[in-house]
Amino acid sequence: MPRAGHTSRWLLLVAPLVTAMALVGGCASPPPPPVVAPAPPPPPAANPVAPDQGKQLTVAVDDLGTGFNPHLISDQSPLCTEVASLVLPSVFRPGAGTDMALDTTVATSATVTSTAPFTVSYELNLAASWSDNAPIAAEDFVYLWQRMRSEPGVVDAAGYRLITDVRSRAGGKAVDVVFAQAYPAWQRLFNNLLPAHLLKDAPRGWGTALSDSIPVSGGPFQVILLDRARGQLTLARNDHYWSTPPVLDTLVLRRIDPTGLLDGLRTGELPAAHLWPDQPTLAAVAALGPLVRVQPVAQPMVVQLGLRTDRGVFTDQRVRVAIGALLNRDALIAVGTSNGVGGVRDDAQLLAPSEPGYHPTAPAGAPMHPDPALAAQQLTSAGYQRDAQGHWTLLGAPLHLTVGAPADRPRFLAIAQEAAKELTAAGVAVDVVTAPGAALFTDPTVVPTPPSLSPSPSPSPSVSAVAGPPDAPGPPAPTRPGHGSHGGPAHPVATPSAPPPASSTAAAEPGAAAPKPGTAAGPGAAAPVAPGAPDAPSAGPESASSTASGSAAPTTAPPPAAPAGVVVDLTVMPRAVGADVASTAASNYGCPPGMAGVAQPARNSTGFCLAALQPVLDATLGGALAPDQAAATIESTLWQQLPAIPLFQTVTTLVTTPKGDQLTGHVGPGPLTIGPFGTAPSWQPANQ
Repeated sequence: MPRAGHTSRWLLLVAPLVTAMALVGGCASPPPPPVVAPAPPPPPAANPVAPDQGKQLTVAVDDLGTGFNPHLISDQSPLCTEVASLVLPSVFRPGAGTDMALDTTVATSATVTSTAPFTVSYELNLAASWSDNAPIAAEDFVYLWQRMRSEPGVVDAAGYRLITDVRSRAGGKAVDVVFAQAYPAWQRLFNNLLPAHLLKDAPRGWGTALSDSIPVSGGPFQVILLDRARGQLTLARNDHYWSTPPVLDTLVLRRIDPTGLLDGLRTGELPAAHLWPDQPTLAAVAALGPLVRVQPVAQPMVVQLGLRTDRGVFTDQRVRVAIGALLNRDALIAVGTSNGVGGVRDDAQLLAPSEPGYHPTAPAGAPMHPDPALAAQQLTSAGYQRDAQGHWTLLGAPLHLTVGAPADRPRFLAIAQEAAKELTAAGVAVDVVTAPGAALFTDPTVVPTPPSLSPSPSPSPSVSAVAGPPDAPGPPAPTRPGHGSHGGPAHPVATPSAPPPASSTAAAEPGAAAPKPGTAAGPGAAAPVAPGAPDAPSAGPESASSTASGSAAPTTAPPPAAPAGVVVDLTVMPRAVGADVASTAASNYGCPPGMAGVAQPARNSTGFCLAALQPVLDATLGGALAPDQAAATIESTLWQQLPAIPLFQTVTTLVTTPKGDQLTGHVGPGPLTIGPFGTAPSWQPANQ
């Protein structure tokens, strides 16, 4: 969670750039709104104010995000964070400094009432209700707990996994939460509660119900319209809100292109904008000089490369280290941040640059800087050889990686293409695929889809553009070009209906068991397996060899036929930051714990599980070890094992005109996990 009032070193890096650019220019009620709102739907009956009426303020944005579930990794975006802060209720919110403050509009008290077992009791505000008049109650706590401890692809699940029971009292308006052990960061749980009465029985209610809306509100605003085609999201005042109502009737977030943005700011028609601009756009905005005020806004998200450690070639730590040594991290950061205007490089595995206590922990060499000699040494140790054309091979099959990026995130795709170009030039066969983030970060295999927006085409690897059922006719299979400067013939890229001929992995069965904790794979830890060979089933608990993710050494027995799709080895992905550091570490890098009532605990986003590190994570999570005591061990282990390579913390830009400052009370960046819109209930309309 955010630490308000903290001035971090990241600002020292971003602010000079902005300054330099500035110098250039001198219930029993009607049913709730549907979960997916077609465009344009009629105004919901619960709110009589149409989007273009009443006291209104419009803020320009450049992206409407991919979803509105703040607990999903795939939905992480500035807009998701801001909408959640205005629509969803939280028991605690950021207070002064690093403290959390009780939100008394939601709960009148929250205290530890027992230490054996560790129990936290909540007394909920009797007036707190959803906008359809259903009470905000214990069932909302139960729903969030059950989903967070069992669903894949969630943000900071470790604390919820310690909960053994959630008990309702006082007709649902009092809640006792029982933990398996002490949990010092309990105040950071049960933020952004979701409406259980609508979602618990909805088909795929957790994964997709919030893709285009939040059906009801427990805050001062509610979502009444999302029109992706026209690029507009409209929030209206929640007339059922039981506390101080917002001044505005409607807050409109309108997607706008750079030309429209500059014209709107110059003429004063746009009082404010919140963007993730590229370098030319930010320079043009800063050139408006005194017509605008420009502020960098750190986001609670780090962009990283996730290396899948529980399947395929990356089960071998030596291959992970080698690939990290082949990548030019500076180039990847430059592509993702548009040469520094959209982010600050992140050189640590736990804290982000804007968080208190952050300091670089990365080793001096790879993966911070390319090291071809180290890469060659590690690959040779793992059994690979380089052929006469410069291609890395194992038992005659090429070293092959599938690099994935979430669809609808063009900068992530640009990073994936740059990484693939570098690896191809170094002799590694690479395919680039895109898929929806909800599948890419959770599913054993994904069916690649064409990117909706393509950055500058990469001269090396091709983007897989296969969609639809395996047997459906589609576009011709793309080809993989020759390996960089080494040339060579193009190779066909397999469609999802058949495993790629040089695939580094085979698809996992959707119901396959979670890997057991294991030990780090090092030189000699497991026999090398040809990249073209499919993964074998686990040898069982008696296996003598294990990898960093705990899966047994492959055997020669072929597995059953894999489902359609591909396994993504290297993923460009977001990682949420700003929460309790112990919970973040255990959630992102811990082994899935056994939990009563959960038959299949969800793995973390990379499948990383290291038995030697788990006791440190557990002790830190429970408070037996202070985070600063454990940080050195955790950081050094993660840099050695390399389940992920952090790139940069995203930094957006808040632009206001003098009129916008007057209407918003000189809005600022706000707390890290809330953002600039935290003060929106007090903003004034532009059409008074």
